[in-house]
This record gives sequence, structure tokens and C-alpha cells, in this order.
Amino acid sequence: MSNTPDTPSDVDHDQQDKIELDLQPVPDDSEIEAQADQQSVAELKHALQEATDKADANWDMHMRSLAELENVKRRAQKDIEHAHKFALEKFSIDLLAVKDSLELGLSVEDAGVEKIREGTELTLKMLTQVLAKFNIVELDPVAETFDPNHHQAMTMQPTSEHPPNTVIAVMQKGYLLNDRLLRPAMVIVAKADD
Repeated sequence: MSNTPDTPSDVDHDQQDKIELDLQPVPDDSEIEAQADQQSVAELKHALQEATDKADANWDMHMRSLAELENVKRRAQKDIEHAHKFALEKFSIDLLAVKDSLELGLSVEDAGVEKIREGTELTLKMLTQVLAKFNIVELDPVAETFDPNHHQAMTMQPTSEHPPNTVIAVMQKGYLLNDRLLRPAMVIVAKADD
């Protein structure tokens, strides 16, 4: 016998398996495309899930930031309301001492004119101290040049004793609060004699 097999029955089984493997059908292009599509669909689903998770996290962070901003606004509004409501608290407390002094003076029945005057002067001194403590400055511009930013001219009076545009009398004193005009001084202003 010869070494080469003459018939298929002479082929050993290992070689037959190899031949069968080699003979398996080769996938056509549509099958390859379908496998690639399935793989890319899976990748796209995964990428979509990651993007959705990230978007959800960003949305949550955004909503928390909005809530925090709203809380800050509410706290600031409350602080402003308290500042407006209680801004005069210290001033009011100091002013109550002046009121108490006035009431005490009125309660004295047998006070002479001198005692009333002395009590009024002390009360006025207390009030002046309270005003000074809160930077309220009195404007008493006698003999000063008229300043329309701080003075309100009630009338002009011809005079040769004072230079023109000079305050010759104060009808009502003015006041500044931290260099801001609270009330102008009402004044009589000199003008040249005709």
C-alpha cells in the first residue's frame, strides 16, 4: 500500500476535523455589518447611559445651586428688613433718656422759673450729646456766606452792615447726618442797599 490515502475512508479523523473547520461557511458582508451594528449599538447605549447619568448629576447640582441662591436671597432680605426695622434702636434708647428728663421736669409742681430753666438746659445738653453721638451736626450759619446746599433763604434783607450774600439771621437751625443734609438752615440773607 501506498502512503497516500486513496479514498476518503483512509483519511484520519484529525485531518477530517481540520478540513471540516476549513469548510465552515465564511460570513457574508451583511452578517459582518450586523455584528458591527450590534457592537456599535451597545457602545452607543453605554455612551448614552453615561451622558444621561452625567446630565442627571449636573441637573441635581444646578437645582441645589438654585436652592442655595434662593436661601441666600431670603437671608439677605431678612437682614435688610431687620436693619431697616431696628436701625434706630440705639438712637431711640439714647433719646428715651431725654424724654425721661423732660417728664421728670414736668412732674415737679413747685418749680420756679430758674429751676425750670436749669432743667431745660440740662435736657437740651443731653439731647445735644445724643445728636453728637450719632454724628448729627447742627448748622448755625450766622455771619457765614450763604450756601444753597446747606441753607434755605427765607428772605433777603438790604443792609450796609454785612456784605451781600451773607447770612444775617437764622430762623431755624439746619442739621447734617454724616455730612448729608437732614434739614437746611432757614436763614435771612443780606443784600446790598439800594
